[in-house]
Amino acid sequence: MPAFEFAWLDLAVVGLYVVFIVWLGLYLARRMETADDYFLAGCSLTWWLIGFSLFASNVSSSTLLGLASSAYGTGISVYNYEWMATLVLIFFVIFILPFYLRTRIYTIPEFLERRFDGRARVYFSGLLIVLNIMVDTAGALYAGALVVQILYPQVPMWLAVAVLGLLAGLYTVAGGLKAVVYTDAVQAVLLLLGAVLVAVLSFKAVGSWEVVEAQIPVGDLSIIRPADDPVLPWPGLVTGVFLLGFYFWCTNQFMVQRVLGARDLNHGRWGSLFAGLLKLPVLFIMVLPGIFARILYPPEQYPMLAANTDLVFPTLLFDLLPAGIRGLVITALVAAIMSSVDSTLNSASTLVTMDFIRRLKRRDSHELVGAGRWVTVVFMALAILWAPQIVRFPNLWTYLQAMLAYLAPPVVACFLVGIFWKRATRSSAFAGLVVGHLAAAVFLGLNLTDRLIVQTGPLSPAQQALVAAGVPVLHFLYLPPILLAISVVAMVVVSLLQPPPAPEEVEGLTWSPEFFRQESRELAGLPWYQNYRIQALGLLVLIAWILIWFR
Repeated sequence: MPAFEFAWLDLAVVGLYVVFIVWLGLYLARRMETADDYFLAGCSLTWWLIGFSLFASNVSSSTLLGLASSAYGTGISVYNYEWMATLVLIFFVIFILPFYLRTRIYTIPEFLERRFDGRARVYFSGLLIVLNIMVDTAGALYAGALVVQILYPQVPMWLAVAVLGLLAGLYTVAGGLKAVVYTDAVQAVLLLLGAVLVAVLSFKAVGSWEVVEAQIPVGDLSIIRPADDPVLPWPGLVTGVFLLGFYFWCTNQFMVQRVLGARDLNHGRWGSLFAGLLKLPVLFIMVLPGIFARILYPPEQYPMLAANTDLVFPTLLFDLLPAGIRGLVITALVAAIMSSVDSTLNSASTLVTMDFIRRLKRRDSHELVGAGRWVTVVFMALAILWAPQIVRFPNLWTYLQAMLAYLAPPVVACFLVGIFWKRATRSSAFAGLVVGHLAAAVFLGLNLTDRLIVQTGPLSPAQQALVAAGVPVLHFLYLPPILLAISVVAMVVVSLLQPPPAPEEVEGLTWSPEFFRQESRELAGLPWYQNYRIQALGLLVLIAWILIWFR
């Protein structure tokens, strides 16, 4: 294995990038005057900025390492999360986004108040703030610190977390969403360029696709896995991956906020679909390099890689790329870290300022911007303090899935029922959230007391012993639909026990066939290449082609 040693040229490239991105963020902060400017970038964002920012915020440093790592160990099925994200984004632009933009909301919980009541807004906003800090921001900082430690082991975890948090927080505090989106666009280009370099050089080192097919088992080159697969069974794509993806892409403030700042509905749709398009090549530029690495560095000859597959991407990086170019890809790793952190900090700041401070005490735009900056500073400090504690969990994947699989489904239920069922009453959302999370607490308690095994991968010897003793097993991808169903039932029961909402209360907040027909008339005046339905159809064709080719 190559030594993970930096050349001075690599360090110079990384240093210049950090200085440039912080300068750019501060430069964009010069004209932050109103709440719209700070939290929604003045509603001026165009489609390409939205798409690049969504992609950069989603693809963290742990993604770059984790996708190659998973492919090296278990094959390319991890790509299911990527193409499913594109499918979720198509659903988002058709059924969800129009209601967000037409109601001119600052936060996603604000939509729940428009459709239901203030209790649902406060409950969901509080939940999002906790998730943004303890899962999204802290998880991104922890993953970034792990990357730093892999590349530079002498740096302690706390120092890596603090430096990364301060760098991303500096321009986020000053410039708000506009600084986040523009710096994300730069970082997305670097991410793609760095990943393409590693993919091309690793494929060139392998020689040809025939070599790959000759040396890699067929099952490891298949995206769709059998129903009994311990990592990603195919029924879980519908029952779990789609639902968790719906929460992440359609209701999570830190992802949706840049779409709320779109210039208009068309730019919001085009940008979201552009992000979906950027997710599709991930198979070729981030997943398959892990397969190529298995040929270049066979596990039996490289026991260190077999023991720690997170070293796969750094090994390709330091073995195949020359100094300077290597620094560019390392810069892409830094970009991935910062783009995830800045987005989550800005999101949490928006939630507190607009869902709590503005509601409790009316303030003008200048005061709200000031409050948002102070909240960002506080949350940056909290995330920096919490991130090192994630090491207490078995691994980052377990930490993230344990949080989302239990907490996200009741939220998804509120949005799906609220948008597609006009009969849902104002109190039903709060009931669905509370009942769903109480049920989640029961499942979590059963899991923690070994009365139920919530499976996230191959069972450990201890878990196998529990199964032999009669303890039931539930794959974590089958937990979200159970919790979703419980929340939906609670919402339906509460709604049927109350008078239906007045038609004017749900007007413009629920989907109907008439809404679709009206939209069709509006789209008739656009050129075919600007029609988002045709763009979405093109993405579906690309997804089908990839799934058929790698079936």
